Amino acid sequence: MGTSWSAQLVDPPSDCLEAIEAVLARVIAQMSNWEVASDISRFNRTLAGEWVALPEDLMTVMRAGLDMARISDGAFDPAIGHAVEAWGFGPSQRIGTAPVAPVAPPWRTIELADGEARRLRDVALDLSGIAKGFAVDAIADALTAMGIVSFLVEIGGELRGAGVKPDMQPWWVDLESPPGLALPVLRVALCGLSVATSGDYRRFRPSADGRLSHSIDPASGAPIANDVASVSVLHPQAMLADAWATAITVLGPDRGMALATREGLAALLIRREGARGREYMTPALAAMLD
Repeated sequence: MGTSWSAQLVDPPSDCLEAIEAVLARVIAQMSNWEVASDISRFNRTLAGEWVALPEDLMTVMRAGLDMARISDGAFDPAIGHAVEAWGFGPSQRIGTAPVAPVAPPWRTIELADGEARRLRDVALDLSGIAKGFAVDAIADALTAMGIVSFLVEIGGELRGAGVKPDMQPWWVDLESPPGLALPVLRVALCGLSVATSGDYRRFRPSADGRLSHSIDPASGAPIANDVASVSVLHPQAMLADAWATAITVLGPDRGMALATREGLAALLIRREGARGREYMTPALAAMLD
């Protein structure tokens, strides 16, 4: 899926690596747009209107993605694959013709029923804003089932921690600040918590105006242009932290942080203001830091 993973475990059994790799292989086989034989790629190739049976994990992520689309009024959209590809952030990494703003939210054309899914028109699923978080949760569940109670799992910057380290310290994680912005480092303890960060400095393309973010605004079908440098969200589930970070990034500091506040989320947004950065923090995160 184009990124790396790591895991730190306390008293792991000898077969833990095999268990982790099995989870990752399962997620890739179902949700990777880079694998032509994956279930998501197969779904994207089917004719609009056809019902397609999909595996349980993929259906779980699609349901969560559609729920997030409804809550965020489409700021998170799991069906913007065509726009992602057109702007050069998809599997081919070729820049195509920039799409026009969709007449209807792509996610509204996806229907789920009894383990099957279908598209009502030609849209393409892209779960890159939620699948990494799901994979982190899936690994955590597998480790817990093996009796491992203390671990820190990371995939592409999305993390989940449980238990404590051998020195009885929690899993402390520093939330990275966007490069070039002189901001204090925020350190959080991941004890039964996950954190996901979406940032314009991770994947972008240079442009005449500076940089094109890989975060696509579903309303316009184009990269966001709201000066959001990064959003970090703390949540018990890495999958939801991942999706929320994407949605808040798209919505921006005003609408995004207002929604995060209403939902009781612990979130930090950093906005570029020239060469400086401005931080926005929800009350839930401020309360955690007191």
